Amino acid sequence: MFSRNIVLAVLRVSSHLACCLILVVPLFSAGVALSQPTSLQQSFDVQILWRPIPLMVHGKTILLYELHLTNFAPVDLALKRIEIVDSAGLVLSELKESDLRRIIGRIDHGVGTTDKLLIPPGVRVLAYLSVPLGTSGIDPIRLTHRIEYQVSGQPDRASVQGGALTVNADPPVSIGPPLHGGPWVAIYDTSWERGHRRVPYAVQGSVHIPGRFAIDWIKVDKQGRYFAGDGSIVKDWYGYGAEILAVADSVVAATRDGVPESATLIKNAAPIKLEDGSGNYVALDLGAGHYAFYEHLKPGSIRVKPNDHVRRGSVIGLLGFTGESTGPHLHFHISDSNSPLNAEGLPYQLEQFVILGSYPSIETFGNSQLWAPAPADLDVRPRGEFPAPLTVVEFPQ
Repeated sequence: MFSRNIVLAVLRVSSHLACCLILVVPLFSAGVALSQPTSLQQSFDVQILWRPIPLMVHGKTILLYELHLTNFAPVDLALKRIEIVDSAGLVLSELKESDLRRIIGRIDHGVGTTDKLLIPPGVRVLAYLSVPLGTSGIDPIRLTHRIEYQVSGQPDRASVQGGALTVNADPPVSIGPPLHGGPWVAIYDTSWERGHRRVPYAVQGSVHIPGRFAIDWIKVDKQGRYFAGDGSIVKDWYGYGAEILAVADSVVAATRDGVPESATLIKNAAPIKLEDGSGNYVALDLGAGHYAFYEHLKPGSIRVKPNDHVRRGSVIGLLGFTGESTGPHLHFHISDSNSPLNAEGLPYQLEQFVILGSYPSIETFGNSQLWAPAPADLDVRPRGEFPAPLTVVEFPQ
């Protein structure tokens, strides 16, 4: 139980348009009173800092991106609703207060805070959006966002519209597997408050989310266990020492080795410096502004050096336990710059993998229970898709 509790904690951890002025019109459904001001008032600045690219997950196309809302009013503003609307006026997604509490991130608040929707003057919040677009690829579409809010001390609601964007209809980069065989569990969930998806970094003058599409891959056996014994010994984890593979013909952009590795899982390990969080890693330049990052590699296992040309499927290192981690796993993500943190996470699609099943929750996985088998109507051999959260997959040998 010692190591299981730790891995649960770490897996949760492991067009600019300024709209500061209220535009109050009847944008929302009937029955909600929106004020009709006689003068302009300050409200939210609405921005999207990254142009999203559609991604296929379980046969459905989604957009994953963030809406940045900054309160420029001199009083508190309470968020009430967000609508994502296309150019034809169709509401693709409506998020009410109960939904907003799940998707709003506050840098000034701790995890689990209950009053996230009351935004003080000068405070920025992030709405982590996941917008459904249907079952197939789309033509470029234009979206905008309607934000309904209530001014502190006033009975009526007001609204502002902004964050207009044109969806990037280019397909995500297509890659091969980063690992052999399986079963491997895709550890991530866009809803985790401290998951990779919800950890922004501002280390060089601008904010980015490098792990927007990051997956932590952990190997399990056929019973759903991810280590032998009690899991306190690093080498007892089934994925430890697994071969890490180049996902495409590419050029080595960067490597780091020499970060030490503990032989055991330490319950109260010393804090890891931000620059050491990735541990030993390899970055591959895939071309066209895409960089693949492999993190937490085993010390001394990296087989490539910067400027090396590597072929898809070649071994570039071994899975380890270095950096910010309390269990051996491969952290994999693709971003738009050769930097672990100062980069924007980009979507990608795996050319092929086999779905064995999935875990209903991270707690089920953490307790080493067997995963649920894939539904009968699910295509278990998808091509050109991104694995769903907590999916158990097998890669080609």
